[in-house]
Amino acid sequence: MPEQQSVVIVGGTAGIGRQLAQTLAKRGDEVVITGRDKARAQAIAKEIGGRTRGVGFDLAEPAKIAAQLGDVVKVDSLVLSAIERDNNSVREFDVGRAIRLATLKLVGYIETIHVLAPRLTPNASIVLFGGQARERPYPGSTTVTTVNGGVTSMVRTLALELAPIRVNAVHPGIIGDSPAWAGKAEFLKIGISRTPTKRLATMDECVSAVMFLMDNQGVNGVNLVVDGGWTIA
Repeated sequence: MPEQQSVVIVGGTAGIGRQLAQTLAKRGDEVVITGRDKARAQAIAKEIGGRTRGVGFDLAEPAKIAAQLGDVVKVDSLVLSAIERDNNSVREFDVGRAIRLATLKLVGYIETIHVLAPRLTPNASIVLFGGQARERPYPGSTTVTTVNGGVTSMVRTLALELAPIRVNAVHPGIIGDSPAWAGKAEFLKIGISRTPTKRLATMDECVSAVMFLMDNQGVNGVNLVVDGGWTIA
């Protein structure tokens, strides 16, 4: 693998996606980050620095994706880290929110790959983001659990369809230092008590997992769990 890569991170304006962008920018990679708001994506790209630039589109509006990625000419790695947490139960089902999340991950992810497929280099890799709600449902996770299960299957079919391009996914559990869990100390304590390592996975560990999937040419069609063993406990 060349030292400097061209990487597109969809959902690179916040959370693990942003931390990954910062790590890659520091090692000299050319990084394109995307977010729903173009101005915000550009501002965050400027904060990250290096060879980083921002692009704006909403994965839940897949018909608009192609136009916004028109000037991306080469992709060594594509990371689809954009997520939304939809609190939706079957007894009190919000159809609009469910459609948005299902479209975002199950259609928006694939449309992004479709758009960029001709620009993927021969040794390129794709990393999708799922999550461990696929294995550990909770009240209100009806849609989240369903779409993350879909990502698991998506990895297998895309790895075959896009061969020899590698396709993998990372499935974080409860990430202790993620802004998504800020202010939920009691919930985090419960998570720690049920995790064999007696500590929660971190954002840096998720970034490391993504980079492993990006760079290791021998890994393909894998759904990699980053949860400290939470799932087996």
